[in-house]
Order: sequence, then structure tokens, then C-alpha cells
Amino acid sequence: MTNLPLSQIPKTDKTPGPLTASPLGQSLVHTGHPVTPTGRLLLGVWCLLLICGFTLSAVLQPDPRGFGTHQRLGLPPCTFLTIFKTPCPTCGMTTSFAHFVRGHFAQATQANAAGLGLALVCAVMVPWLMISVVTNRLWLVTRPDRMVLMLILLLAAVSLLQWLTRVVGSF
Repeated sequence: MTNLPLSQIPKTDKTPGPLTASPLGQSLVHTGHPVTPTGRLLLGVWCLLLICGFTLSAVLQPDPRGFGTHQRLGLPPCTFLTIFKTPCPTCGMTTSFAHFVRGHFAQATQANAAGLGLALVCAVMVPWLMISVVTNRLWLVTRPDRMVLMLILLLAAVSLLQWLTRVVGSF
């Protein structure tokens, strides 16, 4: 035993604190892939765009048909639907978002299940983006390339599956 003052004894306690991700003592807030200043700006802009998108969805009244809500923005009807007389994989996405922001999850799923999935991902992204901008790190994401790929593949698969179900069901 040494007679060092308490302030000079090296701390060996690795007890996790309230925001600890691992026994190494790494804070949850400070884990993830580092972000450059340009990346931080882009994350902030993306966050604002998502907030604007949700605000717009809250202003739009969902079309009772389950698709076509985008036409209330002055956009034309779905070209795919007009030409082929069957909805495209993204038909109902805007309507799904409009139902999502109102808490009408069953109607959002009916309009477009992939739209509901995308709305959920976007809703989770808003606070995640805020935390990532503040901490200069992609919060809890160490491999952003894999995360983006997984999300794209999952949403594309749900969209394709729903579209195939619609097309087969219309025959």
C-alpha cells in the first residue's frame, strides 16, 4: 500500500455511468461515426427538411381513396396509374404520411405500408439527427453505409411486396 494522497491514486473503477454503452466507459452520447463540419450542416438541413415534410403532411387532408393526396399540392395524378390502370409502388405514400401524422396508423398502412414504414423511419430520424448534429457524431451508428443500405433494402422490399399484393389482388 502506498501513502499517496487520494487525488493522486489512479482511478481503476470502470463502473458504468447512466449513459454508458460498454464497460470501457464510452458514453452513449459520444459513440458513433465522427461527422465533418460539412456533414453536420447536411444533417441539420436534412432534419429541417423532415420537419417541413411532417408539417406539410399535417396540413394536407388525406384523400379518402387512399391515394392522390399529392394532387392537393398541385401535382399531377400518378402517371403509372394513368397509363397502366394499376397503382405504382409509391401510390399512397403522401396519403400514408398524412394519416401517420394524425395517428391513423391503420389507414396509413392501407394507403401504403411502405409509406408508414418510411414515416416511422423519418420520425425516428428527427431526434437522431438533432443528437448527431450536437455531438458531432452519427449517434449510435458506427457503419452509416450499412445502416443506409439496410433501411433502403427493407423499405424497397416492403414497397415491392405491397405492390405485388395490390397487382395480384386486382386481377
